[in-house]
Amino acid sequence: MTPSPPVHPGALSGLRVVDLTHVLAGPLATQMFGDHGADVVKVEPPGGEVSRKMGPSTNEHGFSSHYFSVNRNKRTVALDLSRPEGVDVLMRLLADADVLIENFKPGTMRGFGLDYETVLAPRFPRLIVAHISGFGADGPLGGLIGMDPTAQAMCGLMSWQGEPQGAPMRAGASIVDMLAGFYTASAILMALHERHASGRGQEIEVTLFDSAFTLTHPFTADWFMSGREPARIGNRHPSGAPYNVYRCRDGHLLLACANDKQFRALCEVLGRPELASDPRFVDVRQRFRNEDAIDAEVNALCATRDKNDMAMTLLAAGVPAGPVLTMGEALRHPQVAAQRLVVEDASIGFRTIGSPIRMSRTPPALHQRPARIGEHSREVLREAGLADAEIDALMAGRVLFGEPGAAS
Repeated sequence: MTPSPPVHPGALSGLRVVDLTHVLAGPLATQMFGDHGADVVKVEPPGGEVSRKMGPSTNEHGFSSHYFSVNRNKRTVALDLSRPEGVDVLMRLLADADVLIENFKPGTMRGFGLDYETVLAPRFPRLIVAHISGFGADGPLGGLIGMDPTAQAMCGLMSWQGEPQGAPMRAGASIVDMLAGFYTASAILMALHERHASGRGQEIEVTLFDSAFTLTHPFTADWFMSGREPARIGNRHPSGAPYNVYRCRDGHLLLACANDKQFRALCEVLGRPELASDPRFVDVRQRFRNEDAIDAEVNALCATRDKNDMAMTLLAAGVPAGPVLTMGEALRHPQVAAQRLVVEDASIGFRTIGSPIRMSRTPPALHQRPARIGEHSREVLREAGLADAEIDALMAGRVLFGEPGAAS
């Protein structure tokens, strides 16, 4: 595939990624590459990948909020991989690709005739192939469907999340999916670095199940040491006290007081410096033994104060604290504007959270808003060396699809 001219001098300019992923973990990983200048070609099934119809909102251009959030900076090709002709087209796209990433159920790629060891590695020895799945191919759960919530349940995470007398609770965000995406992107970069020395690609596997266990710090280490099962402690934390959510006049404040110095500063801000020498609260171990008492004191002292003012005063005093903000309040926070965290394309009403990575010479950038189904099918296949007549035949045979309603 002849590369298109670099659109901005990102750190990954010149890298070519073929993206067969859907929903969240895989698309998040490939969006990270696109943000930093890689040429990412997203290959979708004829009707588009499933997340185009997911999420609570869809805009007037037909984009779902879910698809919007993880599919910028990619070009799209709509291709039927259930047809041998579609697989042949994919092989043309892989000729000059550096990375192929997919998150089908294990065995799907082999069913397409795209087994790594027997097909892809011999034909494309420099290609890095990354697989994301729920459980991988092996073990008693190998090949079974896996999702973020089930991974949260099965790694122990939910057993210690929630209020002490409540039911186990999952994290509201899809933290396992997102972490698996980050691990996949990291693994690909490691493989690319190793390829500089060996000249060879390799196969990568990341599972939601494995990734979920890395979220259980420090409770796994404690279990290995003591055999003790962690208990649900709500918003409290085993590393410090007072460490909880406290009610203010206009909402709530999260306070994370991790050590004695921070506690003394907290007492000064609250106007109760004598609490720091109270025998019940004199050090972190005593405060753990008297968490209900210290929480009652802090709640009483926060009740007449504003959450934002309180947080700013505490932060200035060196005490970790933050107001509990709604989504709208958070996005309107002046720090979001100062960090230029929101990226947008006003032509289609596209606004989303951009890359959190700051680089001095090669910063991330928005150069392609989320694409419509098959929007770049013809463009990408021309770059791969297919003549217009071949592309026309593939479209006529319903193997390749362009943007609905667009002139071919």
